Amino acid sequence: MSTYFSDTNFLLLSRRSLLDRRPQFNSWGLFVRRWRRWNERSRQRAALRNLADNKHLLDDLGLTRLEVLDEADRPFWD
Repeated sequence: MSTYFSDTNFLLLSRRSLLDRRPQFNSWGLFVRRWRRWNERSRQRAALRNLADNKHLLDDLGLTRLEVLDEADRPFWD
């Protein structure tokens, strides 16, 4: 006589129920975080571009004009 618990179907059902309990991937949250990060990078690089002509601020930062312009010209997703 076979019981339900010794049946292979029970093992498959128990594994499936464990998989169903995993947290679901939230692509909307990932999109929002990525958009915020890209927006912040874009804002920072625009601010750097505005600093490129101010020699005193560049000296305070320890950067050259070329370094600042190279960073400012990078795409926001990079």
